[in-house]
Amino acid sequence: MNTILVVEDGLTDMKIISRYLQQAGYSVISATSSEEAQDKIDSTKPDLIFLDVILPGKSGFEICRELKNNPNTSQIPVVFCSTKNSDVDKIWGNMLGAEAYLSKPIDKEELIVTLKRLLK
Repeated sequence: MNTILVVEDGLTDMKIISRYLQQAGYSVISATSSEEAQDKIDSTKPDLIFLDVILPGKSGFEICRELKNNPNTSQIPVVFCSTKNSDVDKIWGNMLGAEAYLSKPIDKEELIVTLKRLLK
């Protein structure tokens, strides 16, 4: 079973995304800050990371850049999930190495299609 890390400081969004993932058969771990996310990544090595852009501590963009520059984590797919959904934000996420960018509110079908594409 694939393990997905959801990094999200909004409790409602965290619950919705986690439920969608669990219903689709994935194991879900969660973090609400950049520090907690780093701890979970180090201890669990998730198969994919869902990352909010606006977080306490480092931004999702900063976390993504660090993950993609680290040989130990560079192969983990990163999917941004954010209310910041302008074209500039999506381009920035892509430039930092994210594999996908989903806008909130999260669409369950889009989420599942994205996951299946990235976790072949």
